[in-house]
Amino acid sequence: MPQTIAHSGQAPVGGGWPGHDAGSDGGTPAVSRRFTTRHLSMMALGSAIGAGFFLGTGQSVSLAGPAALISYLIAALIAVSVMYALAELAAALPSTGSFSTYAEAAIGRWAGFTVGWMYWFTLVMVLGMEVTGAAQIFVGWFPAVPQWVVALVIVIVLGGLNLMAAGNFGEVEAWLAAVKVVAIVVFLLVGLGLVVGIIPGRQASPSQVVLGNGGFAPTGIPGIIAGLLAVITSFGGIEIVTIAAAEAEDARTAIGRALRSVIWRILVFYVGSVALLICLLPWNSEEMSGVPFAAVLNMAGIPAVGTIMNAIVFIALVSAFSANIYASSRMAYSLAARGLGPWWLLGRDAATDSAEPAALVEGKIEGVEPSRDAQVIVAGEGSRGDIAAGRTPKRAVWVSIVLALVSVGLNWYLPETLLGILINAIGMALLIVWAFIIVSQMRLHRSLEGSEKLSIRMPGGTRVGAIVLVALAIMCVLMAFSPAARPQLLAMLGLTAVVVAIYFISHWSARARKRSRSTH
Repeated sequence: MPQTIAHSGQAPVGGGWPGHDAGSDGGTPAVSRRFTTRHLSMMALGSAIGAGFFLGTGQSVSLAGPAALISYLIAALIAVSVMYALAELAAALPSTGSFSTYAEAAIGRWAGFTVGWMYWFTLVMVLGMEVTGAAQIFVGWFPAVPQWVVALVIVIVLGGLNLMAAGNFGEVEAWLAAVKVVAIVVFLLVGLGLVVGIIPGRQASPSQVVLGNGGFAPTGIPGIIAGLLAVITSFGGIEIVTIAAAEAEDARTAIGRALRSVIWRILVFYVGSVALLICLLPWNSEEMSGVPFAAVLNMAGIPAVGTIMNAIVFIALVSAFSANIYASSRMAYSLAARGLGPWWLLGRDAATDSAEPAALVEGKIEGVEPSRDAQVIVAGEGSRGDIAAGRTPKRAVWVSIVLALVSVGLNWYLPETLLGILINAIGMALLIVWAFIIVSQMRLHRSLEGSEKLSIRMPGGTRVGAIVLVALAIMCVLMAFSPAARPQLLAMLGLTAVVVAIYFISHWSARARKRSRSTH
């Protein structure tokens, strides 16, 4: 069990890991907090509202019919509960490692390692798919330009953006996300106008569209379940707000405001869009299974719908790509700062420091358990490295940039069978991350409450967390019985097992080296 947090004040950034020198000056610079509340809110929306929202929503409705609205409501409730659980922890203990840091404190170092590197791997693979999709759209506009050139330019430009100061990156990302938000708001207004009859072009009344093609749930409970499994991962991305919170101007205030903003927008955007689609397009129509947003805009007589939708999807892809470069680099940096990744990722100054967090692993071999006090872990994370000195972690960003290029190559050249396994694994890895978040909140809640650090509380407390865990477990069971979802479940479990094995193999290897040195 995690140790009780006995002190109520924020642990000093320069506190460091146990046994670490804070520096000759008695401390290290505090983390530079440069994101504003608006940056955090828009970054979360930018990552959550990707191309899958515009292109995959109709496919989910095609599985469940109008009852897909139930699938989205259930998925939204689960996602909102997870977001509240994570926000409760992030507001109390802002950390670049976010849920990985909290899993380490609540469950153990193996848990922090597993969820952190799984998330990092997921983002690296997603980066390749996002930049490939964006390049394909661009080539559709300008066929003479080679696709690989477009992909390279996107990686260089957005990678360079991530090498800038956090505030500059946050401002650009906020504007990219704003384009998607405006597009969705316009769609909602147009769709609402069509539904109530203010805008002409509706082909049938909403009641006829919803109930006239087999009823509200034409595919029954199995269809609702299939729709739920299809849409649950579309809510991924909102966790980036808690990763960025560690670099915010006022983390506790910013995370609270960003949380409320993101939650209601996600509910309105996702659930509202689905409600309008099922009122305007038959669930079994070609328009619904294709690009339903474009079909609705075309119904209203808006010209150049295809070009508009391609432009929106292009911006959605590059925005999500930029946000995921940020999130993957910060997660890798945090893992390194906590002794769970390559030390050199922290920057040149930290890499030459002899007091490496890896000493903690060796200390554990000698019977000294690394601290499970969440505040001490967070303080140690911020005691060394570029972020601690107020700099962008350029080495971690460069790793993400290079691997994005590698991932692009994998998307183009890797045999489809192997690539399909990887895509299935990353698609469902979100469920593992969510489970770790809920367990961490349940185990740390009492300690944080005793320290009077909870400025945000998850509604219903740990009881809601238990319900969410049961819901996630039920989803895994449903996936096991679904021919379409079973490969994703097996790939997810396989990836998890591999990452856990890597941690314990590394631990045993370190123990063997320690014993070898002690005998000599």
